[in-house]
Amino acid sequence: MKLYFRQSGDTGPAVIFLHGIFGSSDNYVTISKAIAAQGYRVFSVDQRNHGQSPRSDEFDYEAMAADLHEFIKDHQLDKPVLVGHSMGGKTVMQYAMSYPDTFSKLIVVDIAPRFYPVHHGEILRGFNAVPLQTLTNRNEADAIFSDYERSASVRQFLLKNLYRTTEGKFDWRINLPVIEREIHGVGEELKMTRQVTEPTLFMRGSESPYITEEDEKTIKRIFPNAVVQTIAGAGHWVQAEKPAEFVEAVLAFIA
Repeated sequence: MKLYFRQSGDTGPAVIFLHGIFGSSDNYVTISKAIAAQGYRVFSVDQRNHGQSPRSDEFDYEAMAADLHEFIKDHQLDKPVLVGHSMGGKTVMQYAMSYPDTFSKLIVVDIAPRFYPVHHGEILRGFNAVPLQTLTNRNEADAIFSDYERSASVRQFLLKNLYRTTEGKFDWRINLPVIEREIHGVGEELKMTRQVTEPTLFMRGSESPYITEEDEKTIKRIFPNAVVQTIAGAGHWVQAEKPAEFVEAVLAFIA
């Protein structure tokens, strides 16, 4: 699958960012520019069924890892650094297990390789509650979504998926029916095909429950050269809540 992407920087080592569920390449515009300014070529990619990338009924980590492999080959990237948040973190972990010796370093943001139960039910109900055919503006969508998601900043992030079609109607940039059908798979435990010995950074938010002390044991078993770094004051959305600290941590690790 040919993925949509945004690029910052024309020279230097390649760094690829993969977003989480309901996200897109748009989430990394500012961060990509900051990292590119330090001498890197930064690619922020829309994963399948998200953003402006193609849609597919197939939606699992092996398929998303294969998409990433195709992207790296198509752009002739020599052992890029791979950075993935949440669902994107699981994609880059699966990629690392499936395609050894094709990347230099791995950064996994606030996710472990274990199983996570479905916890996006209210958000999915919020997406479905918005009447796309009769919707007149974003404020109306935000008001409806507020019954399902209290946080204004989270709603703002989710509603980035809302856009006007060429016919003037509203639609979602995510493939909502497939994501809703396959949401259990998004939290699945990864299929380990090999131990990953490349340098790996697991970055977590101090206020996030996603990576526990017990998870660190599993991480060290699968990723023996991994380090775990905690960003103080950050929740699950580390790059959005603490962007300066996030950029600093990424640059320190890849340098």
